[in-house]
Amino acid sequence: MKLQSMAVAFICIFIFGCKNNSTDVSDKKLRAKANELAQKFILADSHVDLPYRLKIKHFRLEREYLGIPVSTKEGDFDYERARKGGLDAPFMSIYIPSDYQLRKDMGKALADSLIDMISGIVDAHPDKFALARTPQDIEANTAAGKISLPLGMENGAPIGDSLENVKYFYDRGIRYITLTHAKDNQICDSSYDSLNHWKGLSPFGEKVVEEMNRVGIMVDISHVSDSTFYDVIKIAKAPLIASHSSCRYYTPGFQRNMSDDMIIALGKNGGVIQINFGASFLDSLARVNRTLLDSLEKFLISKGLTSRDSAAQPIIDQFAHNHAALYSDVERVADHIDRVVKLAGIDHVGIGSDYDGVGDTLPLGLKDVSDYPNLLYVLLKRGYSEDDIEKICSGNLFRVWNKVIQVAGGAVQ
Repeated sequence: MKLQSMAVAFICIFIFGCKNNSTDVSDKKLRAKANELAQKFILADSHVDLPYRLKIKHFRLEREYLGIPVSTKEGDFDYERARKGGLDAPFMSIYIPSDYQLRKDMGKALADSLIDMISGIVDAHPDKFALARTPQDIEANTAAGKISLPLGMENGAPIGDSLENVKYFYDRGIRYITLTHAKDNQICDSSYDSLNHWKGLSPFGEKVVEEMNRVGIMVDISHVSDSTFYDVIKIAKAPLIASHSSCRYYTPGFQRNMSDDMIIALGKNGGVIQINFGASFLDSLARVNRTLLDSLEKFLISKGLTSRDSAAQPIIDQFAHNHAALYSDVERVADHIDRVVKLAGIDHVGIGSDYDGVGDTLPLGLKDVSDYPNLLYVLLKRGYSEDDIEKICSGNLFRVWNKVIQVAGGAVQ
């Protein structure tokens, strides 16, 4: 009966127009402003898993496959949706599953094939995409109307036991390396692994971090154990990134996220945490109620809408507000940003969605790369300034990236 009464209240709001007209006008202005800012500012997302999605879909560079990154209903990313959402620089995740650590080359061939794939996409669509190895490349590409595809390698296993491979991957365009993934590797321990083999960084891992600082690759501490994080903090000469992590405050016991103390330490290091959109990263409860989601979908259909239509977003927002037992939502993503700002300051938070990497667990209001304006809308609603939002969109990440280049001596090729 409680759900029925809530549904009646919901229908009352949207059919009988119970909302204040002045509120409607103000809300529309904020949404228009959010859309404007998404297009105005360079928007960088530090973790999009498109390459591996295409790999398992048997992506090839024959003509019939060339449209996949441009327009598709599959996955969370394509050119058209990115343009709609204002996305300028999605870091392409060169993802190496942990089982590749058991292979002789430890995933190096897979990494090369995924890097080649991104180069192939750029070659096939030079009017739409461009590679990027510096923030300045992204700025130039954006001015030319192109979406940049910078590269980050998720799992440092392909470095193998040779420090020379750090420079090798730098030369191939890799600009951050997530030190490990779901298992302890030769570099460090993973937050997902209970073995805690090295009790943090391995002796070789210490050399890897130093070499990454030397050549100009950002050190990514997403996926690492707490002890690894603090080991890295001690020896790093440049700021760190957490390319796709969120706040453990909202997910007690989930070691993959960062604790308050870690976020504070990251801020003192000058680094940045890029907030992950996956449900398990956002809430301690898996807020999934399929019945409620189905009822929302049916209501949208009755209005001739789908969840991806801009006109549906106010309805979705109100529905999420009225029904707590849903998947997480865009408001919760903003909560994580608020938490980082409270702990470390506005200069230390950004966006690392994990699009194409977290399946169907994405929050309401952020279902694919067309939806970033919904997050900016919430931030505006909460009083964030345009300068604040520009920092979150890319300014903070670019500051760290440029500092990493500076520490390396600026020798970027």
